[in-house]
Amino acid sequence: MIYAVWVPLLMPLLAVPAARRAAAWLPPRAAAWTLAGFSIGLATSSTAALVLLASAGALRLPPVASFAHLSPPLLGDDSPALLPASTLAVLALVAGAVALVRTGLRQRREMRAAHAGSPDAADELSVRPDELPYAYALPGRPGRIVVTTGMLRALDAREREVLFAHERAHLRGRHHLFLSAAELAVTLHPMLRGLREPLAYALERWADESAAAATGDRALTARAIGRAALAAAGTPGAVARPRTALAATAGPVPRRVTALLSTGATTGRPRRALRRAPVVALLVCAALTAGTLAEAAYDLHTDVEVAQGEAQIPR
Repeated sequence: MIYAVWVPLLMPLLAVPAARRAAAWLPPRAAAWTLAGFSIGLATSSTAALVLLASAGALRLPPVASFAHLSPPLLGDDSPALLPASTLAVLALVAGAVALVRTGLRQRREMRAAHAGSPDAADELSVRPDELPYAYALPGRPGRIVVTTGMLRALDAREREVLFAHERAHLRGRHHLFLSAAELAVTLHPMLRGLREPLAYALERWADESAAAATGDRALTARAIGRAALAAAGTPGAVARPRTALAATAGPVPRRVTALLSTGATTGRPRRALRRAPVVALLVCAALTAGTLAEAAYDLHTDVEVAQGEAQIPR
């Protein structure tokens, strides 16, 4: 079992590059779901592997063995690396739990501070009297589109509609939950950090496409996103917004504008067989993770049954 649990722990080394490559060729909505899903899945699998590893070591402690009516000599795996690995697994689980709570509390504080700084509005639009041009989707109950007078002056009427449609798509799609889940996954497994940037990009592209569909004009959408980004570029770091609140001016804007202006659905994409390769790699990674995790759980369960005298010692 001690060898099987390492697969879920090290799988992000293979799965993260495969997920990034797959997301580059998937539609924005599918890419966002894929990246978020794999972040949660890999974080959960690695945590489960740590729990199994910690349990295998704990069962060999005399008080635990006595309480569970086990005979430690019959538990099987006598590898000298088991107890040190189990100790490290316990420390990792404690550190992960503390980090998870701290991240969740920080996200909550940021959202409360952002809502406290937004003036009351009768509808979803909250206009701030600020010369700094910025806008973002502030989730909550109710969700709001926060925009400054500086940003409103930087865009014409049609471009403002594009901006509002973009931020509205973030609110309706509850895109902040995708980022929040990915950030929590990173606290459990730091190797997953590489998925956060492509996930944020996929969410922005998702909102771009929603805005283009709402306005019926892809060129107008591209122009509005570009002008909003240029207006906000002069004030980098000046706007304090929650990390999970998305903004139309975030991310690689030139790349997003190019995607909006692209006329061919497959322009610049590799052949179908090459596009499928990263998806196949992801499925293989998922199958290996699930299989080895199930094998480790089964081995531990069998060892416990043997140590309790409920099963014969396997030969």
